[in-house]
Amino acid sequence: MKKLIVGQSGGPTSVINGSLAGVYYEAKKKGFKVYGMVNGIEGLLQERIVDLDDYFLDKNNLELLKRTPSSFLGTCRFKLGSIEGHEDTYEKIFDILDKHGINSFIYIGGNDSMDTVESLSDYAASKKKKQNFIGVPKTIDNDLPITDHCPGFGSACKYIATTLREVIQDNNCYGNTKPTVAVVEIMGRHAGWLTSAAALAKDETGQGVDAIYLPEIPFNLDSFVEETKALLKKKSNIVIAVSEGIKTEDDQFVCELTNSNLLVDSFGHKELAGCADILCKLIKEKIGVKTRAITLSTLQRAAAHLASKTDLDEAFNCGKKGADLAFSGESGKMVYMNRVSNDPYKIKYEVFDDIHKIANIEKKIPLEWIDVDNNYVKDELVAYLKPLIQGEVKQIYKDGIPQHINLKNE
Repeated sequence: MKKLIVGQSGGPTSVINGSLAGVYYEAKKKGFKVYGMVNGIEGLLQERIVDLDDYFLDKNNLELLKRTPSSFLGTCRFKLGSIEGHEDTYEKIFDILDKHGINSFIYIGGNDSMDTVESLSDYAASKKKKQNFIGVPKTIDNDLPITDHCPGFGSACKYIATTLREVIQDNNCYGNTKPTVAVVEIMGRHAGWLTSAAALAKDETGQGVDAIYLPEIPFNLDSFVEETKALLKKKSNIVIAVSEGIKTEDDQFVCELTNSNLLVDSFGHKELAGCADILCKLIKEKIGVKTRAITLSTLQRAAAHLASKTDLDEAFNCGKKGADLAFSGESGKMVYMNRVSNDPYKIKYEVFDDIHKIANIEKKIPLEWIDVDNNYVKDELVAYLKPLIQGEVKQIYKDGIPQHINLKNE
C-alpha cells in the first residue's frame, strides 16, 4: 500500500481544512494510507505523525473538517534552510519518511511552504530519494504567483466586505451630530489584495468605504490628513480601509513609526500591527474629530461561519488535485487555479511544473487596477473579486454554536 503524509503550514485560513479534506478524500480513493504531520515540517522532525483514518473514515467527520477553521493538523513557521550546511536535518526528514514507509508528501501552504516543497524535492532529486513532493496553495493574502487566486482568499474577502458594510452602518448612526472617522486595518504585508476587498462593501446606493490605502502605493502622512479633511467636507462619517503593510515613501512601515523593534519570524517577516491606531491618533491631533481604530486581525482568516462556498469547494478540489499528482509520482510541482471565464465564472485545476518559480515570490495587485488619484480600486479589480465570495456554507450547529473537529492531544 502506498503511503502519503500531508501537512499544513503558515497562517491558517477558514478553508484550509477543506484542502486537507480533499487530499484525504482523493488519496483514499487512490488506495493510499494517509498520515498527517502535526505542526508541519517542524512536527515531522519530531516524528509527530497521526493516522488520519482515526478521524475521517467517518464521513460525517470529514464534512465537519471542511467547516472547521484554522489548521486541523496545526501549523508552523519553520524554515529548513539551504541544503548545504543542513544536510543532517534533511537526512533526518527522509529517515523518518522511510521509517514509516511514506512515498508522497503534500504541503498545504503559501510562499514559505512552497519554499519547503522546493527544498525537499531538490534534495530528493539530488540524492535519488524515492519520495515525491507536491504543493497545494493556501493563503488569505492571495500573493502566490501563477495561480489566479488562492484558497482562503475568497472567504477572507467575504468576511471583510460583510464586516465593513456593518461598520459603515454603525458609523453612520449619529448622522451629522458627531463627525467620526473609522480606520479599519486589514492584513496584507506587501500586497493589498485583502484590503482591496473593502470595495465589495459598497451597496446598491453607492454607500461604501470612503478610501482604500494599499501597500503597492507609497503612503504619505501629510497627504492622508488632507485627503481625510476633504472627505469630511463631503460627509460627516468616514470609513477608511488600510493595509497593515502600508509604507511611507522612504520604505518604512507606518506601524514602525512608533515601534521600530517589531518582532521578526524565522523567514525574516516583521510582525505588523498598529497602523490603524497611529492613523487615528494623527487624525485626532490634526483634525480633532472622533476616531475609531478597528483591527480585523485573525478574525478575517478564522471566520468559517462566513466562508464562501466557492472558496471551500475550490480548496477541496485543490486538495484532490494534489493527491492525484502524488499518486502519479509527480514532484516539485504545485496545483494552481486557472480562471478561464469570469462571466460565467469558471476555473480549471492545473499543475505548475517548476516550484522554483513560485517559492518566495510575491504577487501584487496590478497597478492598472488601482485608482491612485482617488485612493480606491478600479472596476476591474472588483470584477475579479466578486465571483470568489459567492455562496454560503451551511454550518453544523449544536446549542446554537457552529461545531468544529479538533485533533486529540498528540
